[in-house]
Amino acid sequence: MFVIRILFLGDIVGEPGRKAVISRLPSLKCEKEIDFIIANGENSAAGRGITPKISIDLLRCGVAVLTSGDHIWDQKEIVDYLPTEPRLLRPINYSEGTPGNGSVVLETKKGKVGVINGQGRTFMNPPLENPFIAIETEAIRLREQEGVMVIFVDFHAETTSESIAMGYHLDGKVSAVAGTHTHVQTADERILEHGTAHITDAGMCGPERSVLGRSVESVVWRFKTGMPTRFPVAKGQVRLCGLIVDVDEGTGEAHAVERYNELLPLGS
Repeated sequence: MFVIRILFLGDIVGEPGRKAVISRLPSLKCEKEIDFIIANGENSAAGRGITPKISIDLLRCGVAVLTSGDHIWDQKEIVDYLPTEPRLLRPINYSEGTPGNGSVVLETKKGKVGVINGQGRTFMNPPLENPFIAIETEAIRLREQEGVMVIFVDFHAETTSESIAMGYHLDGKVSAVAGTHTHVQTADERILEHGTAHITDAGMCGPERSVLGRSVESVVWRFKTGMPTRFPVAKGQVRLCGLIVDVDEGTGEAHAVERYNELLPLGS
């Protein structure tokens, strides 16, 4: 039996987040004995979207698959880039014909790993096709047609209820379901009844003193006055958040799950 240890990093926010990930990932991989790394990169370009260059930089530093969400189209050059890089995913529940892919399968020394990216519909824009149907259909296809047992799902959703419901819906059909989008790590990591690891939100990789990665002063001013303003990415010390899951390569069941949460030294 092979156990594949997967590290998933929550939403990478702006230059501080991506620089911290690129700097920390090689040593973290060794320290935690990680076999496969997935990261949500949809906020990595100044807090909105991802560029081809940033995608390449993150993949080169050790990330195997990049996931995304509602900000995937914020950088216009990504439309032409997505079809050329299968390791950068957009939500699978976009309509047929949308550029890019919502899932990918990669070979590792310990077997195949499949990654599926989905987006919720509650309070999310744009409203996409039903993610419960789209993700389940793809998970079944990967197992039955491609023989992939280890499947990790990034479910990009606004509400805790939709994220938790997705975990139960996919229990026993995939290895892990990690929520993203709210940028706040929840303390409910667990292995569900039929062997699927789940966390409602994995959190973000971004500035510690911030409001979801943005400048505290700008966001507070907006709430206080109601006036429109820019929300620049905050600066300073960075916290990396995510999830580590041990998965049985033969059965696809999760054997262990733990939150990853690390405040990096200033300047690292």
